[in-house]
Amino acid sequence: MEHVFKGRFITLPEYSDAVPVDVFHRQLEKKEIKSVVPRDLHILYRARFNAAAGKRTLIYITADDYYKLYINGRYAGQGPAPAFHFRYYYNVIDISGLVHDGENVIAVHTLYQGMINRVWVSGDDRLGLIYDIVCGDETVSKSGESVLCRLHGGFEPISTVGYSTQFMERYDSSSPETGFEAPEFDDSSWQHAAVCRHDDRTLMEQPSKPLCLEQIRPAAESVSGNRITFDFGSNYVGYLSVRAKGKKGDRIILRFGQELDDDGRTRFVLRSNCRYEEEWLLSGGDDILDEFDYKSFRYAELELPEGAVISDVKLISRHYPFGLRRVCENTDPDLVRIWRLCVKSLEYGVQEVIQDCMDREKGQYLGDGSFTSCALAVITGDLSIMEKLIDNAFDTAFINRGLMTCSPCSMMQEIAEYVLMLPHLLHAHTVLSGKTDFVSRYYDRMTDVLDYYRERYEREDGLLHDLDKWCVVDWPSEARDGYAFDLTEGRVAVGTHSVINAYWYGAVKAANRLASLLGRKEYRDDSYLRDAYLKAFYDKDRHVFCDLPAGVENDAERHSALPSNAFALCFGLCPDKETEDEIVSRIISAPAGRMAFFGTFAALCGLKRTGRDDLAMKLIKDDGRWLRMMREGAEVTFEAWGKDLKWNTSLFHLCYTYPVLFLCDWGMEKLFV
Repeated sequence: MEHVFKGRFITLPEYSDAVPVDVFHRQLEKKEIKSVVPRDLHILYRARFNAAAGKRTLIYITADDYYKLYINGRYAGQGPAPAFHFRYYYNVIDISGLVHDGENVIAVHTLYQGMINRVWVSGDDRLGLIYDIVCGDETVSKSGESVLCRLHGGFEPISTVGYSTQFMERYDSSSPETGFEAPEFDDSSWQHAAVCRHDDRTLMEQPSKPLCLEQIRPAAESVSGNRITFDFGSNYVGYLSVRAKGKKGDRIILRFGQELDDDGRTRFVLRSNCRYEEEWLLSGGDDILDEFDYKSFRYAELELPEGAVISDVKLISRHYPFGLRRVCENTDPDLVRIWRLCVKSLEYGVQEVIQDCMDREKGQYLGDGSFTSCALAVITGDLSIMEKLIDNAFDTAFINRGLMTCSPCSMMQEIAEYVLMLPHLLHAHTVLSGKTDFVSRYYDRMTDVLDYYRERYEREDGLLHDLDKWCVVDWPSEARDGYAFDLTEGRVAVGTHSVINAYWYGAVKAANRLASLLGRKEYRDDSYLRDAYLKAFYDKDRHVFCDLPAGVENDAERHSALPSNAFALCFGLCPDKETEDEIVSRIISAPAGRMAFFGTFAALCGLKRTGRDDLAMKLIKDDGRWLRMMREGAEVTFEAWGKDLKWNTSLFHLCYTYPVLFLCDWGMEKLFV
């Protein structure tokens, strides 16, 4: 049963009359978004409440966009996971161990970022805080106009990074708001909060767990002049914590990186288009760095003014709760190393959402998330993040019946094949859970999405044509093996091509499998789509599949890229064993750079489906893939096979963790039945 809040959404009085802005639209539609609330607003709240020690005390809390909660000066939690306003998440936190008899203090630091991006549903003029504190059966505190609030003046934006992903900031420890979370802090000059007059959020308890925080101490440090560089041994996601003492107004330059430059300096201009450089102004006392928003980094370089000293340096790693329940079932040393690389990446990379990378975009991509959430569920047994990904994907139907690519967020993007991964993800859920109740909730909605594709894009020939959603095929574009169809984003892709139609057939086939599991009538006859695919793309003379249908180009010169063949093998579209053997030979002998993670995953599935497990292991062990990452120093998975294979490579990217799906026995073969 959902909690019914007695508290109200509150904010600073000057923003209480802000009217929510509609930021949603199809990707190819242009829309002017006129927001009025300023960006990068750090708003603080404080209130006193009475409680009784020994009674169970819970706080029901959320904020828009994000909060960090303190009870009696002690950290208690943070959140929420991003969500749309009509299913906005709140957290339930047990604070029994933090309260005492008599008067207690709640302090909350919130951030309204205000940018249109993949991180949050922000830039929509929805901001504020809401909470109830329940001690035993009594609500002892609730958000309302009695709560005190103030803008934190210690944070000043100095730049943005990534795709308007976050602000780099100047933090001033001499700000009068510093230490606001302490019970004895003087808030007598603060103003009373005001109720958000146009609040339209519907609240629901967050279905996934709250984040864990873990302290990581430096593995090494080096000094060069007034610069100290700390190496935390691996890329993590989180915040730097450090104490410093110096003169009032002293400036410490903070630089963060995922690797070092050739001269040993921290490479703070990341390959992924993030310039991780910030400033910290000292108060003249004993200061502690307050980093609110997180970064993905391994190295921290501090440039110190003369006479300043630092101590107690640590990286506060934030990640989803993790408990490993499976082991690598292959004893090959290289495969064990790859397993460990992927497991560590999943342990420290997954956040409130399944993100592709935790620096440049911080976005929950449906395609990337399908791989990663399945990998996480397989090795931990925890399906909550997978279920939330599925929830979030179907939530986007209010924007487009054919669903969106990223969610929940205010950046509108559509990638056609990502949506067609959902039937497979739903099927994987039934294999992992052994149940069909969750999937049964979504079957009709899934088939409605397929109906949308059928009505809007399928022609009489049984193929999808002229999609107004981007098709990726593989990424980066250089790893498509010269795929012959124009995949330029931001336009209607006139015509048809092989890979999207392989996905289409695979999605319909998976929907039919789900129908059988649920005791439903078959969604539609998939043999018609298979025949249409073979007629259009199969070259019977060469026993391969071509990128474009027959007759579109000179048949004697029809291009046959590796992705076309890998996806045909994956979805069981080969008409005979001779074709399978030819495609397998091409895949195994091809250099790694001709396919990236989508094509390689399809190839691995095809090898698994056809009983060629030994060749699947050979492909995973290919010298140009995961082993190359590790040769280049990877402690967690990269975004590409190597640092220089992409123009904006993130050196912590979760999509490449899927080898775990092939290195343990979890019932994957059931997906191919």
